[in-house]
Amino acid sequence: MPDLLKIIKERKSSRSLFDPNREISKEHLKKIFEAGTWSPTAHNMQNFEIVAITDKKILKEIGSIKFEMSDIFVRENYEQLSFSEEELKKKKTGIMGTMFPEFMRNPETFKNITPEQRRNLILGKAIETSSALLVVIYDPSKRAPASENDFLGAISLGCLMENIWLMANSLGIGVHIVSSLSAEEAEKQVKKILSIPDNLKIAFSCRLGYPLHSDTKYVRVRRDIGDFTHLNKFSNKI
Repeated sequence: MPDLLKIIKERKSSRSLFDPNREISKEHLKKIFEAGTWSPTAHNMQNFEIVAITDKKILKEIGSIKFEMSDIFVRENYEQLSFSEEELKKKKTGIMGTMFPEFMRNPETFKNITPEQRRNLILGKAIETSSALLVVIYDPSKRAPASENDFLGAISLGCLMENIWLMANSLGIGVHIVSSLSAEEAEKQVKKILSIPDNLKIAFSCRLGYPLHSDTKYVRVRRDIGDFTHLNKFSNKI
């Protein structure tokens, strides 16, 4: 198995379609779940449940859910985009605009999309072609002790996400986080389809599978260590 830092550096989001004819073995799914159960959580509360969907009919039903994209998302997403590799490398943060459909690349263009069109956006094949969809849920009535707005609980769910992601990638399985299923209207429909109790909420979902275009490369950037580290005092850059 590759060393940990190599796995971390090679972790990536697989936004392309997955091979609908390849299943994830039960052994590999079990390893992914085991990595999840050992993720650090506040006070070891382990406030999460995972619903794994592999049934193609259910995947298609979830994939047909319509949702409305907001102006806020498009505007804030736009602020993180670069439109050339040179721009992205200079910023050292964000992603390439070409990774999104054209109507999501510019708030001005999005204004021309009618309300009806916004409501008719669907996840479609992105979910249908997945080998599995993991829906991570939690109980919002539980809170880490003295954690304002359950900030520590949110961190815990992030740790779970990271463990799942790293293990899946180390097994050659692509991962793509699907945040839109957590939106209010979409969440209601997903919870109904999966018979999730009303008191639980969806934290995030992720598509798992084997990318059809695994050789596709895109520029990935990170800040240099000296850009964000400080020694003893904030004014002392390392």
